[in-house]
Amino acid sequence: MFSIVILTLNEEQNLPACLASTAGCDDVVVLDSGSTDRTAEIALAAGARVFVNRFENFGQQRNHAHDAIPFRHDWIFHLDADEKLTPELIAECAALTSSPEAETIDGFYAAPKMIFRGRWIPHCTDFPAWQARFTHVRRFRFIQVGHGQREAPGLRLRRLAHSYSHNLSSQSEVDIKAKHARYARAEAITFMDTRRSAGVLWQALRSGDRLTRRRAIKEISYHLPARGFLRFVYQFGVRGGFLDGVPGFAYCRLLAHYENSITAEIRRMNAGKPRTAA
Repeated sequence: MFSIVILTLNEEQNLPACLASTAGCDDVVVLDSGSTDRTAEIALAAGARVFVNRFENFGQQRNHAHDAIPFRHDWIFHLDADEKLTPELIAECAALTSSPEAETIDGFYAAPKMIFRGRWIPHCTDFPAWQARFTHVRRFRFIQVGHGQREAPGLRLRRLAHSYSHNLSSQSEVDIKAKHARYARAEAITFMDTRRSAGVLWQALRSGDRLTRRRAIKEISYHLPARGFLRFVYQFGVRGGFLDGVPGFAYCRLLAHYENSITAEIRRMNAGKPRTAA
């Protein structure tokens, strides 16, 4: 078997569905960041253990889980409260923990199915966009990149066949834009601090690994003009977001707004102006 850790902050609306999706797992942990609503109460009532740690960033919080929480199993699936496991994914992960492969791998990527306004929107979200989520508690480490986390260099990873779901519309679009503003600042800071040379990016673009190429394309995009408009054209047109219907159109508009926010932050930093408050 394996353990599950769920990151939370005031997630009383989303947490019940997330917890329900973990049925059958014998070690569910909620790592809270200081909720003031009923998050902890809901978790405890569902049989989960609750720990609290001040949130700095996703990489730090997930590493804290590895370092400080006494999990019952060596393998952990990392979830957020607006995400859910599937029975197929649970079965796959459980089987892997007892397989010979578990001794030679540090973690596994999983591809989330992004749900917006009740519909899976694979084209708008570049499915499969791999995330390192099933990890060995002692061998795996995260690093913070932009507003999210990534696996530390040099780790041995494979890909899971099944997906978890991520409800992108668990918040109002006003709240989503506010969250995007925070994420844009973090992403702009990371770009400014870790810019790679043209030669290094060119080598990454020639890589045979799809994930390496995708990350290089993303970094190159920071140098392009009209990034918001280009992102909309790319996701809605080139990537086939129009096939995702009205939810796809609405989500592509949110992506364009997000890219414009990143551009504004980068310009502010290049101009030497103070960063806006989080």
